[in-house]
Amino acid sequence: MASSSRVGEPEAALPPLVPASHNNGLLEVFRRRYLLRLLVRSTVEARYQGTFLGWFWSYLQPAVRFCMYYFVFQVLIQRGGPDVYPFAIHLVCGMVLVHFFTETFNGGTRSLVSNRGLIVKLPMPRELFPVANMLVCFWQTAPMIVITIFVSVLLGWTPDPVGVLAAVLALLLVAVLGLALALMFSVANVFFRDFSKVTQTLTQFTTFSVPMIYPYSLVEERFSSVPWVADVYMLNPIAEAVLLMQRCFWLPLTNDPATSRVEGFPPDLWSRGVIMLLLSIVALGLAQVWFSRLERRVPERL
Repeated sequence: MASSSRVGEPEAALPPLVPASHNNGLLEVFRRRYLLRLLVRSTVEARYQGTFLGWFWSYLQPAVRFCMYYFVFQVLIQRGGPDVYPFAIHLVCGMVLVHFFTETFNGGTRSLVSNRGLIVKLPMPRELFPVANMLVCFWQTAPMIVITIFVSVLLGWTPDPVGVLAAVLALLLVAVLGLALALMFSVANVFFRDFSKVTQTLTQFTTFSVPMIYPYSLVEERFSSVPWVADVYMLNPIAEAVLLMQRCFWLPLTNDPATSRVEGFPPDLWSRGVIMLLLSIVALGLAQVWFSRLERRVPERL
């Protein structure tokens, strides 16, 4: 009997699970910022643990990717040129945001299942894991932004307040939308693991659904007889975010913003971007409601 009680003691010492529905959701995550910082830091350090170059890889990999895209599209295929516009900057502006969105969405969808050991043992807000994943993805995206700024400056780019605000709006739009989708799909993925495969399939279309490897003016040109197609195309928030980022870096580097190459650049970027950001915030609120309804069943399903 004594042996049986000793075996039971560690179980009794475990902290009781606090239903996450008793907390304030995302507000609770930011109230416990120390947990958020700890999780983000441990995730980042784990990715580079045991490597010789360490965090330098976060700059080396985007730099290699940039050079590869530049060689293939601007040197080999000659998609654009110095007398037309720097297509490499046009491309990388899209690459930055597509990478940020797809990693936030895909990683956030898997975040609850990947951290099952913590979720079933520790009383913490479960929204913590999609949020931490989004912040880690932004940390990985930051070096790509730094490289974009560096190359743009070499090509003669000078920042203007309107362009910088456009880039900030683009990043906010992608972060809020990606987090909203991550919250919604992460809790659904606990019940049906197929959702992680669904998100991977959906994000494969992201690269080709934004004006990244082709200019937006090409969309209007190809569908000039059916102009509503371009309107439907611009309902894609990621396409809007890419254009906002291009407004910051690429458009100022064109020789003449009124040339036929960029005359189709949407004039209402700001109003559409603000509206999409507000809609993404509403989607984040709805995702929080969905998450709160299902999260109490998460530990038992994990």
